[in-house]
Order: sequence, then C-alpha cells, then structure tokens
Amino acid sequence: MFPWKYLALLSLITVPISSAQGCDTFTHLSIRHAIVGTNLKLRLLLYTAENATCATLVSHNNLSAYPQFNLSRVTTFVIHGYRPTGTPPTWISTISELLMNRTRTNVVVVDWNRGAANVNYFKAVENTMKAADKLTEFIKAMQEHGASLSSIHLIGISLGAHISGFTGAQLNGKIGRITALDPAGPLFTNKPPEGRLDPTDAQFVDVLHTDIDALGFRKPLGHIDFYANGGTDQPGCPKTILGGDKYFKCDHQRSVMLYDDSLEMKCTSRAYPCPSYQKYQDGLCMDCDLFGAAGCPVFGYDVIKWKDVLLSLGQTKVYFSTNKESPFCRINYRVEVTTWNKDTRWGFLTIKLHGDGEEAEATVNHKAAKFEEYKGTTLLAQFDKNLKSVKKISLIFSTGNLLKPKHKLRLLRIRLTKLESNDRPLCRYDVLLEQNKEVTFRPIPCEDSNF
Repeated sequence: MFPWKYLALLSLITVPISSAQGCDTFTHLSIRHAIVGTNLKLRLLLYTAENATCATLVSHNNLSAYPQFNLSRVTTFVIHGYRPTGTPPTWISTISELLMNRTRTNVVVVDWNRGAANVNYFKAVENTMKAADKLTEFIKAMQEHGASLSSIHLIGISLGAHISGFTGAQLNGKIGRITALDPAGPLFTNKPPEGRLDPTDAQFVDVLHTDIDALGFRKPLGHIDFYANGGTDQPGCPKTILGGDKYFKCDHQRSVMLYDDSLEMKCTSRAYPCPSYQKYQDGLCMDCDLFGAAGCPVFGYDVIKWKDVLLSLGQTKVYFSTNKESPFCRINYRVEVTTWNKDTRWGFLTIKLHGDGEEAEATVNHKAAKFEEYKGTTLLAQFDKNLKSVKKISLIFSTGNLLKPKHKLRLLRIRLTKLESNDRPLCRYDVLLEQNKEVTFRPIPCEDSNF
C-alpha cells in the first residue's frame, strides 16, 4: 500500500531547527530537494550529558578523536523516518534532551535526511537498508573501542524503526534494546521478518502502535507491543481533512509525544494484556497476575523493568488509553455495579471523582452496558487525571436515546477499585439514578460482601 497521506504533506512547511554557534545541526532540506531526489548520506550527531545542547558530528573512522564520547555509558540512537518535505523533525531536540535528563546516556541523532527526503517513498524505503549498513559500521567501531552491544539502545520512529531492526539483525540481535515508535506499515506489512523489524533484532524490543490504519504497522513486531487507544484514532487528532495537515500526521506523530511523556515522568500509563481493544474497553482484561508482583507493565522508557518476564512470555500485546494532550496518562478504575431494577436497562455511565479542589471524569460510552436485576456489571472507567483522595462521587446515567421515555436505574451497590494502587475500594449502597440527572454522594469504604 502506498502511503497516500504523505502526498498531502508535500506542501507543508515546518519550522527548521535552529543552530547554535559552533554546533553541528540536523540537515535542513527543502521541497525542491525532495522533488529532485537526494543521495543517502548518514550524519551522526552526538550529544552528551556534559554538552547536552550542542551536537558534535562524529565518524566511525576516528572515534578516539571524541574524548567526550564515553563508551562505558549507554548510547541511545534516535532514528527518524520519512521526510517528504525535507525539513528536520521538530521533535528531535526534545526527545534528545529528555533522554539525557533521565540518565547520563550518550544520545546520537541519526540524520539520514539525505535519503529520507524524497517524494518517491519507494526510494526512501530502499534507503533504509543502506542507512542500516552505515549505522552498523559505526556501532562495530564503537565495539572495537570498548563499547558493549548490550549498552546500545536504538529508538526508531516510523521508517527509523525498520532501520533499527536491520541494524540489530546485522549485529546478530545482540544490541540491548530497540524501541519502535509507530513502525512504518506501507511496503513493510507483508514482508518476512528479515525484511522488517522483528523480536530477534535485539535482546529486547518494545513497540508502540498509534496509526495502524494508515501509516503504521498493524501486527505485533516486538517482545511487547503497546496499542495506544487501540492503535488507531488518537484523542485530539482531527477526524476529517478539515483538520489540515494534522489530519494526515497527528496519529502517527503522537507516538513520539507519548514516549516523551514517559521520559518526562509526568505520569504513568499502565497497559493491560488483552486479545483486542474492544475486550479491553469492555473491562474484560484487568488482570495483571500474568506479570507477577510487578503488575502490568507501564508504557515507555521504563518498560525495560519488565524485560525478564516479557521474554519468558513471548510476544505480548497490551492496550492502554490516553488523554488528548499531555499529560496523556489515564487512571483506570474497575467499576462494579449491581442493580435491582426488575426490567433490564441498557445505558452509559459518566463518573466524576471530586477531590481537594480537583475533579476527574470518565465516561463509559464505547457501547451500552447491560444492567440486570441482582447481576453484577463490571466496567472499566478511565479517568483523565489522578486524584490523591476522593471526597465525593457523581454519577450520570444515560441511554443515548432522547425519543424514548426516561428511565431510572436503582443501584444496590456501586464499587470503584483503583487498578494502579492498593487503595481500599470505595462503595455506595442504594443509589437512585434518574436518566441524565447528576447524583452526587460521599463514598464509604466497601463492606465485606459478595454483592
């Protein structure tokens, strides 16, 4: 499948990365270069903890010339994807700085813009293997100067994910980690493992999917594959072409923004193993026993802490949902509802948590829930923020049908259990909900009960 979305990006102009005096910068090309075509040239821009904002252009021919390049540290390579307009990625400097803020790592930005900037996407794909060849040479030179392959971390975005895979394969899967952020799907979807990223390319491969219905890769590619919001439409991204250039690239680029959030540690996104996103939304996949005492893995940089258990499990698909902007993390609650209406009710719940001057909201509306007399209904409620303490709870019951008579829903009990902590569940007993009317109450600690 040709990535038709990219054609519409050719007329878009982004702001170039500014350069500092005496610092090497990312290659800045134009739409003219992309139309004429460019020959691949790999440039490696080194940032270190001691010089985090000024890049040094490094070469494998003489690594000893760079005393600031401490090969005993972890070295993280950041590899961009297709650049149809030739301009530098606006996110490069942010992810580099965040990586160095987390650890005293070396960051090497892999600038293959002369090779990625081409209106002919097929040519850019062809250049991914060539770029991997050159990157492999550099890493081998690092190894000859004392670097351990296990200390190498490749972060590849879109086409960069497959460059990471090709590089790892040439190094016999011995590099420490590959992180793939929405790996490119077009021209890779039906390729065998040797023609794309796969789990054997590194000791640990973690993958994020955000645009599987357009520019991204649909199937699992790593030891763990995270599907944010099911891997398709991301909250806050335009749904139609009226959204302008964001309609074409927002879902795909969200992968980098989510990863940045994990580096900055604004909050934590816990992800849950599940056969499908639908079952995850239905609240059928809230069990984390599979992962032992550590619980379900968190998305992002820190998922490496789950490496051993994930390697023992094989390929694992996990799901999580996000907000439309940073901080992206949502807080998950198991909501158990027991009703005593004689007639079955179908509908949706909106739940608000009230704390000390704060409010968090979750609407369970992906499909109508079924409420039957004395039968428990379990829902997954995903709140937009984390409250340290919950003072009050508000509920709104709705059916989504304005033409039918309004119904009431009488709750024998509602129980809320926060999945990301060991807090005692909150309950309320005998609550009457009138359709579309908000009811607020103070929760109490749950009693020991089978209801």
